[in-house]
Amino acid sequence: MHAFSHGSSSTPTAIAVPPALSLPVIESGFPRQLHPYWPKLQENTRTWLLEKRLMPADKVEEYADGLCYTDLMAGYYIGAPDEVMQAIADYSAWFFVWDDRHDRDVIHGRADAWRRLRFQLHAALDAPGDHLHHEDPLVAGFADSVGRLYSFLGQNWNERFALHFHAVIEAYDQEFRNRTSGTIPTVDEYLELRRLTFAHWIWTDLLEPSAGIELPDAVRLHPAFHRAALLSQEFAAWYNDLCSLPKEIAGDEVHNLGISLIHHQGLTLEEAVTEVRRRVEESISEFLVAEKDVLRLAETLADGTARGKAVSAAVTACVGNMRNWFSSVYWFHHESGRYRVDSWDDRSTPPYVNNEAAGEK
Repeated sequence: MHAFSHGSSSTPTAIAVPPALSLPVIESGFPRQLHPYWPKLQENTRTWLLEKRLMPADKVEEYADGLCYTDLMAGYYIGAPDEVMQAIADYSAWFFVWDDRHDRDVIHGRADAWRRLRFQLHAALDAPGDHLHHEDPLVAGFADSVGRLYSFLGQNWNERFALHFHAVIEAYDQEFRNRTSGTIPTVDEYLELRRLTFAHWIWTDLLEPSAGIELPDAVRLHPAFHRAALLSQEFAAWYNDLCSLPKEIAGDEVHNLGISLIHHQGLTLEEAVTEVRRRVEESISEFLVAEKDVLRLAETLADGTARGKAVSAAVTACVGNMRNWFSSVYWFHHESGRYRVDSWDDRSTPPYVNNEAAGEK
């Protein structure tokens, strides 16, 4: 079916969404927004990728805008100060480059290179200032983006972010081991691992600097807030699985909810697609319920004090951006060149990958 997206162009463009991937409730009930800083954001992130040597000039020129990495973030963190939006966008672009490096390390069996990078990222996460000039551009770029993210709130938020991302690095290591050994995780194992490799709690953490305040633990860990945040991220991870299932089966991938369902629960491909789609649609309907609970929570926080008013406004902004994540993720999967595998000359090698940095000179 055709839908109008409002992404990288000032004029809406008709995007063909395959019927199997179409979600009318997102297209009609989750209006897409875009941070007004987006045009500058795209330009600055493109420059940052060049300056940090994360992608060579020809790849940036040909592919960076079409990958829509800045569109994804600019559709999510609405209301963020420009400098926060820029730091998040650069960090997100880095994350995609890191994901590509991890994939190439798996494909080429570079266990030593991956292990070295893993420990370097752990070190840079704890002391980004010490790694700004690291010889590996991926480590230096990570240190730069994380150091900027650490400048917005306070030590408690920084430590929480670091704790969450240390777990993400280790989950990527588990994924490396699964892929090199051909191990398909069970459904429960996969769901737990996916919450980490998709960095559920990192993107949720970043809602706070976007709102300009660190939320009290009693609010952040409140069942309503936690559930709404989790559902917004689960939608994104499962919709990604739905979109990528056919190509990942063809590529002997082991990490996809559909693949775990087929391998461990005996579902056919068609049944697995139906089940993943059911979970995707369920996450949307359950979010709509959780969203109302969070808005009620925000009302109770406005207790007449200045602090209460500020926390209430921040919670309202955060749940509004959780809602924005649905539309931003949805359209990203149909706009980004990252998912146009059928148009690549070599389906096993993304044309935008920085092969030199990935050790493929």
